[in-house]
Amino acid sequence: MKSFLLGTVALAAIGLALPANAADLAARPYTKAPAYVPAQIYNWTGFYLGGHVGGSFRGDDNNVFGGSRDGTFLGGVQVGYDNQFAPNWVFGLEANYSFKDTNSFFANRGLGSVTGRLGYTWGPALLYVKGGYGWADTRFTNGFAGDGGRDGYTVGGGLEYLFTQNWSGKIEYQYYDFGNVNVVAPGGAVGRFRNDEHTIKAGINYRFGWGGAPVVAKY
Repeated sequence: MKSFLLGTVALAAIGLALPANAADLAARPYTKAPAYVPAQIYNWTGFYLGGHVGGSFRGDDNNVFGGSRDGTFLGGVQVGYDNQFAPNWVFGLEANYSFKDTNSFFANRGLGSVTGRLGYTWGPALLYVKGGYGWADTRFTNGFAGDGGRDGYTVGGGLEYLFTQNWSGKIEYQYYDFGNVNVVAPGGAVGRFRNDEHTIKAGINYRFGWGGAPVVAKY
């Protein structure tokens, strides 16, 4: 009986001590959940308009009568449309024209092209290849046979980067080939050379963002 009474008293003491100890514990601080920030989704679909500057260099066979191989400054404009048809793929069409600063007797005064381009995008970057129709402005250059310009082809590629949804910058290489050309130099000398050029351009585009909803990857 004595043992029973001692056990009952011990249990009662423990029961009284528990609420007191619980009261001594500091209340758990309330922590607000961090706000949800959705990942930025880049959409390349839409029209764009921009400008570029760069340099032009003659091809290996474009050296009639010992012409200079020094680079020539160029600058111009471009306009186009891109369609992001899959989460990582973009197809587009672009027209551009470059004015050249040259006083050479046998030189294209301008370069134009209408090309398609196919690119792979990840985030704000787009790596692409391009190709299509090329045109050389020889209408006001002495020496070339004919004055209607030269038709040819062009191929190239580049890297474009979206700084915002409406502004992008690019670096691009483009090769132009206009075939073989007959020329007549002062004094009656006749020559024949391949009219081709390599160009390096840096450009900026304003994108109008008329493409609708962004393309979202499905998992």
